[in-house]
Amino acid sequence: MADTKAALRQYIQDNFIMGSTGTKFADGDSFMELHILDSTGFLELISHLEETYGFSVKDEEMIPENLDSLNALDAFVARKRAA
Repeated sequence: MADTKAALRQYIQDNFIMGSTGTKFADGDSFMELHILDSTGFLELISHLEETYGFSVKDEEMIPENLDSLNALDAFVARKRAA
């Protein structure tokens, strides 16, 4: 779902990097390691996922394997939409 990944990248750039061209990140880069998202940012991201894609993120799903990179987010959204 390239469109989902592109939309998520745009959301992160617009809301957390504020359009800055200084912070570049690859699809597999950790948002935490690059200091793109902090704990509050992850909560905002989760809210965005729920509102945009129409599913609930359970507490046990709030783990780096699901949320800490574009690749992880894209795969997580695909799994949730397929369920």
